[in-house]
Amino acid sequence: MDDSSTTPIDAAIDAPDRLSVRRWLVVFAAYLAVLAAPAAVLLGRLGVPWRQLFIDPGAFTAPADQVLKLLIFAVYISLCTTFLPLPTGWLVAALATRTIALHPSLLVTTVLVATVGAAASTMANLLDFHLFTWILRLRRVASVRRTRLVTRAAAWFARRPFAILVIFNVIPIPVDVIRMLAATARYGLRPFAVANFIGRWIRYAILAAVAGIVPKGYDWIPVVALLAAAVVLGAGRGLGDLLRRRRASPAGDERE
Repeated sequence: MDDSSTTPIDAAIDAPDRLSVRRWLVVFAAYLAVLAAPAAVLLGRLGVPWRQLFIDPGAFTAPADQVLKLLIFAVYISLCTTFLPLPTGWLVAALATRTIALHPSLLVTTVLVATVGAAASTMANLLDFHLFTWILRLRRVASVRRTRLVTRAAAWFARRPFAILVIFNVIPIPVDVIRMLAATARYGLRPFAVANFIGRWIRYAILAAVAGIVPKGYDWIPVVALLAAAVVLGAGRGLGDLLRRRRASPAGDERE
């Protein structure tokens, strides 16, 4: 075999990432501050204890209250990353229900929830992208990029990267592997962000529209169902990780 031959994907994997993780962390922190500052001001102007907003959000229908809901929603979704895997679907559905009454028009509510949610989710995914890039710089992890499995996966991703990112952001499955592949293949930051926004917008628009159609009084059902599904998927994922670790580690029981 001629190890000197280099494929395009090999060149992409070995190319410098040219990303400043520190700069992005500063940008992300400033972004959260821009959201949190007006949210804190609006919470202080509610005239009632802030807990009441979370107990009965449908009772707060003033324009400022709706903006506050969207700000809190954006902060939460922005923090839902691979490293903090909080469920998102339940809150998207909750914000679009008739009980919370974000807007009388289903179309307006759907567009608002999908747009704010997609923008916040894109920021979270960009944070993942930068953190994965930083992890791949570590000497022990960097060697994994040259394994046959990772090289093949990166080559598959490189065929249709934009479409793959859009699709995996629409379907309700963990997409951290796709984001890791994007970082491994040195995919461009701008198309990565656009693909994430489009995919998440479609996904959140569907969730919001379905939740908004459900009659008032029954609109808690999709919210609870999505939250339960997230808990089950998260538990299954955690159990799978635990089993893989136990198989990979030497049998500790034999030491006794």
